[in-house]
Amino acid sequence: MSATLVAVYPGTFDPITLGHQNLVERASRLFGSVVVAVAAAHHKKTLFTLDERLAMVREIAVPLGNVRVETFTGLVRDFAVAQGAAVMVRGVRSVTDFDFETQLAGMNRALAPDLDTVFLTPDARYQFISSTLVREIATLKGDVGQFVAPSVHARLMAKLSCVKT
Repeated sequence: MSATLVAVYPGTFDPITLGHQNLVERASRLFGSVVVAVAAAHHKKTLFTLDERLAMVREIAVPLGNVRVETFTGLVRDFAVAQGAAVMVRGVRSVTDFDFETQLAGMNRALAPDLDTVFLTPDARYQFISSTLVREIATLKGDVGQFVAPSVHARLMAKLSCVKT
């Protein structure tokens, strides 16, 4: 671990999955501090509000002393620079993710040459999990308890009981 490196792990986290959680935990062991950056995501229609997503991510981060959770709007590059980050952490589950993420990393490097991107793959148990699939399966009344933390699952079930399908 580098005690001085600040890393930013950005995402929408709608909801945060066990795959995301695995990456946060692993990043917390690699870097001096990790900022989980929850995107306001004005360009996406999210199931959970920004405040709800922040609360879920903060619950997950509680046991990790060097992780804090913040929100951001605009370019993640600007947020990372404002946090004093030297590294942006991105999760890669598949070749498709890798292709997209390398494009983002290249663009971020062009915009902020001092900000490096580190790709982490989640534990094999979580490589197929995505927030999109979790939301879709839950909306169709499928059991997603094995893909998210119990507190996230409870929030997801409560949210969907209020949503008309």
